Order: sequence, then structure tokens, then C-alpha cells
Amino acid sequence: MAPFYLWIRALHLVSVISWMAGLLYLPRLFVYHCGAAPGSEQAETFKVMERRLLRAIMNPAMIAVYLFGGLLLLTPGVVDWSAGWIYVKLALVAVLTWYHHLLARWWKAFATDGNRREARFYRMMNEVPTVLMIGIVILAVVKPF
Repeated sequence: MAPFYLWIRALHLVSVISWMAGLLYLPRLFVYHCGAAPGSEQAETFKVMERRLLRAIMNPAMIAVYLFGGLLLLTPGVVDWSAGWIYVKLALVAVLTWYHHLLARWWKAFATDGNRREARFYRMMNEVPTVLMIGIVILAVVKPF
């Protein structure tokens, strides 16, 4: 894998950027969707946007993050497995994945006009991926412990 390290790392970063864009944008769409009357043209437009974002961008990007991240982990010399930062980083990625699945569950509620949460809830939840991303990037770049 070592000869392809730079390519794998580049593809991993592109995947992470794509996934993060979706994780940040989907809850924002939910905020706006809350303001649309169920069954209205606007609500139906949000349903299409949310479905396409989740299925065409976020899901493939998450899979690519795991694929290229896994290849990086298998590349000799990339990770010092005796350091603690990698385990915390992987735990934060697992939390980000859990959050992704929560978004998919909330999307299903919107798709069936069954959302019961207010826009304020989604505004607050929109901060979750940012906090996790900051932790993941610091751990991956600084490797503090």
C-alpha cells in the first residue's frame, strides 16, 4: 500500500470533506423543512433535496471514508498503534457515524410527514458534526498523546 499512500490519503480527504458537507447541510435543510407546511410544494422540494443529499452524497462519502481510512490504517508506518490518539479518533468517527444514522432516521420522519421536532432542535444538532470534526482533525494532525 505504501506506493499508493498519497493517493489513498488524498481520496480519504476528499471523502471526508464530502461527508462533512452533507452532515452539516442536512440538518440545516431540516431547519427550513420545519417551516414548510406538510404536503406543500416547498415541503416536497425539501424531501427531494434531503433524499438526494443523503443517498447520492452522504452515504457514498461515508463508505469512501471508511474504505480509504481503512486502507490508510493498513499502510505500514502510518499509525503508531501504541499511541492513544488513534483510538480516540476512531471513537469520534464512530460517534460521527452514529450521528449520520440519526440524520437518516430523522430524514425518514420528514419523508413521511412525521417530523415532531422543532427547527430549534435541528439548529442545535447542526453543531454536533462541527465539534466532532474539530476533535478528529486535531487528533489526526497534532497526535497529542
